[in-house]
Amino acid sequence: MGDHKEQPLRVGAAVRRRRRALELTLAVVAERSGLSVPFLSQIENERARPSQSSLEKVADALRTTAVELLAAADPACSVDVVRAEPAGGEPEPDPRTRSLVRGHHQMHASEFTGDHDAGRELQFRNDRLMYVADGAVEIEAEGRAYRLGRGDTLYLTGGVRHRWRATVPETRLLVVAVAEHIEAVRDKPGR
Repeated sequence: MGDHKEQPLRVGAAVRRRRRALELTLAVVAERSGLSVPFLSQIENERARPSQSSLEKVADALRTTAVELLAAADPACSVDVVRAEPAGGEPEPDPRTRSLVRGHHQMHASEFTGDHDAGRELQFRNDRLMYVADGAVEIEAEGRAYRLGRGDTLYLTGGVRHRWRATVPETRLLVVAVAEHIEAVRDKPGR
């Protein structure tokens, strides 16, 4: 029996389709994402596999999400196993963020280990459940700071702007939601 996919996902075609649908050049995507044109070209031609961080930058530049790009690259299946470690036991290039659901599904779940881009404010259309599997986090939402420890959850209604940061090394935060489009807003200077 085994896993649905044994080989790494290939998102290059999905990135190219999205870029072309928006009628953007590689240069525009490079400027928006902070990544180089040659690297973006390598991604689109499946000669480079982006880290989770780079994929998120590309997705932001294309006004979509890493989840949507991965979903476009990997069609849905009815049963899928996502292993804690990829085949061969080698760690992922960016072990800080890991999608727990592959393909195009109604639910999305991600695991964040450690901290993430604390200068990034997030706003989602749909509701989110954040669960602290290990460690501790501080979440800012609606002008308040919430401190959560292992086993705590926070429910965010869609539309609430928020940011979070790990307050303990090797914190693991699980985020579960109905799949949807993400909007990322960079902090303005002095904020």
